[in-house]
Amino acid sequence: MVEPVGNQYVVARPVFSENSFGEEHKKVHRYHKTFLDNLRVCFRCSPQKAKNIATGLLPITSWLPAYRVKEWLLSDFVSGISTGLVAVLQGLAFALLVYVRPGYGLYAAFFPVIGYFLFGTSRHISVGPFPVLSIMVGEVVTKLVDEESFGNSTLTTSTALDDEKIQVAATVSFLAGIFQLLLGALQIGFVIIYLSQSLISGFTTAAAIHVVVSQLKFILQLPVTGCKEPFSIFCTLGKIGGQITNTNIADLVTALIILVIVFVVKEINERYKAKLPVPIPIELFVTVIATGISYACNFKERFKVDVIGELEKGFKPPVQLDMRVFQSCAGEAFSIAVVGFAVAFSVAKVYSIKYDYPINGNQELIAFGLSNIFCGAFSGFAASTSLSRSGVQESTGGKTQVAGLLSAVIVLIVILAIGFLLEPLQKSVLAALALGNLKGMLMQFREIGILWKKDKYDCMIWVVTFLCTVVLGLAIGLAASVGFELLTIVFRTQFPKCTLLANVGRSNIYKNRKDYVDIYEPEGVKIFSCPAPIFFANIDFFQDKLITAVGFNPLRVLRKRNKALRKIRKMLKKGELQMTPKSFICTVNGLNDSDEELDNNKIEELDQPTNMADLPFQIDWNAELPPNIIVPRIDIHSLILDFSAVSFFDVSALRVLKATLKDFIRVDVDVYIVGAHDGFLDKLERCAFFDEEIKPSMFFISIHDAVLHILVKRMKAAHQRSNP
Repeated sequence: MVEPVGNQYVVARPVFSENSFGEEHKKVHRYHKTFLDNLRVCFRCSPQKAKNIATGLLPITSWLPAYRVKEWLLSDFVSGISTGLVAVLQGLAFALLVYVRPGYGLYAAFFPVIGYFLFGTSRHISVGPFPVLSIMVGEVVTKLVDEESFGNSTLTTSTALDDEKIQVAATVSFLAGIFQLLLGALQIGFVIIYLSQSLISGFTTAAAIHVVVSQLKFILQLPVTGCKEPFSIFCTLGKIGGQITNTNIADLVTALIILVIVFVVKEINERYKAKLPVPIPIELFVTVIATGISYACNFKERFKVDVIGELEKGFKPPVQLDMRVFQSCAGEAFSIAVVGFAVAFSVAKVYSIKYDYPINGNQELIAFGLSNIFCGAFSGFAASTSLSRSGVQESTGGKTQVAGLLSAVIVLIVILAIGFLLEPLQKSVLAALALGNLKGMLMQFREIGILWKKDKYDCMIWVVTFLCTVVLGLAIGLAASVGFELLTIVFRTQFPKCTLLANVGRSNIYKNRKDYVDIYEPEGVKIFSCPAPIFFANIDFFQDKLITAVGFNPLRVLRKRNKALRKIRKMLKKGELQMTPKSFICTVNGLNDSDEELDNNKIEELDQPTNMADLPFQIDWNAELPPNIIVPRIDIHSLILDFSAVSFFDVSALRVLKATLKDFIRVDVDVYIVGAHDGFLDKLERCAFFDEEIKPSMFFISIHDAVLHILVKRMKAAHQRSNP
């Protein structure tokens, strides 16, 4: 019964053990589905299920019929045009990260949008090239394409080199799409949970550093060949440093001016985003101006700058995939698949929460998988979602993926008709635009101090991920980072912070005894809490912490007591010791029998319960014992184990736990287990955990129930001793 009294409550109920609670409150019998039951449900067919599957695989069939033309079309039209213009520029810029001609970036900005329009579940993200994925694909291109083997750069060799690069980029993107499609089809999109926010942040920041280094060759216009992982970043910097005197000053000055303008305007967009109707499309403005100036002043001839050059009209036929790439870069392709999905799903989740609509992680994997397969087949490279481009699509009023489709139309117009207008644009301008889009990623360095204050482990994950990715490269660095992240989880569970609890404020609340002043600890009672699952890897640590907390090793005490009993029986047999109904009388002095002499090679008998049936009274091991018999004294009579935060036990841990509990019981310490989750007792029954010493009656509902039970039990025992 609960009686509220102001902001307090008074509870009147019996003290419950698990057994007594089960007797008073009957459980509802629930039928748990078997594997065969789940299979039947999976393969059962009905019209509604068929419709759900169809709309699940083709989300467009659910939202397009409900499209509000009058309310949404104008907003989507404006958003699509704005996003499409940004997508064109980012496609050209991010193609440089893949080490392919800029025109191929337009394919990566077009094909994935079509696939996501049909199969995606987010209404607001803009699909297309993403700098982190582009640099990851670029590293595979560098690894598998040996530029030095093509010799001097003639027109023929340059064309062959470009063709091989795009073949590698398209093949690895196709393979990444296959991985994403398989993960989605197998309904294992949960792999994303192994990439924490700290890991993603550290990884994308390190990737931004790689992007900066890779773009220096275009900003300085130096003929630097790519380097292979690991340590590629240092190799590239070394090559740039060796050729720094050959820098094209015109390209450098242009890039610096563009960078300053882009950073300043992006800062204005960020500070005044509440007042601006739409973000200022600074990339579009500087591109138009830079292209016009380059064309009017003939920068290519006067200053020998490197420009985009001819952009081929139309589309390429499907590329012939290279099976050698499939065999050589499966690990990198899987990393690209996971990172691309992780970034896209994170952004999609933000918008789904903001606008209150559901997204499906597995369907997102299928959508990106099909998009990347489609894109790779037509000479594009891996796509995800760009944070800045998605921000443009959402902030300019985009309501659905119709805006994304219209942005693809803008890219299509550039590919088919007006791409030639961008031919005078300097590559250094594209490199500067690529760096300008990294501002948000580079600002993530500020998270180090914040994470250090919040959680040291997360801060370590961020720093280790950043360093591994910078030093080892993106693919190897990601694998090492995930390994380190999992290692921190193992470390946290293997070495949990076990504590001793005490009653706070004379209520039913029990907290860490070191944290509070007003605490109450019943005499002779220890309350031990473990806030982690207990399994084969940490059961020894749990056992050590428990022994340290209670102040003695019960097995050693048990062995000492059994040795003492042997010695007492030997002395009684020799007449060296006499027993009265209440104590011992030693008749000799100077006894010096060693423990080894008393063992008689029967060590296993020392681990059995003490048997005093042949003695006239029970020995009080905390009272005075005969000379030369030393047994450690125990100052507790009850031990409470709080398992409310223990999510599971494995068989190995249960075996050790059972032995440990028996050791405590055999040295006259009553053990109680509280807060065990539902089903734990059933598992113990299945594992034959209970016997004559360990019984289900030791399990209680809460710590307070166990404490009250102990106090009542001790009061009854004291009353019986005073009134035999």
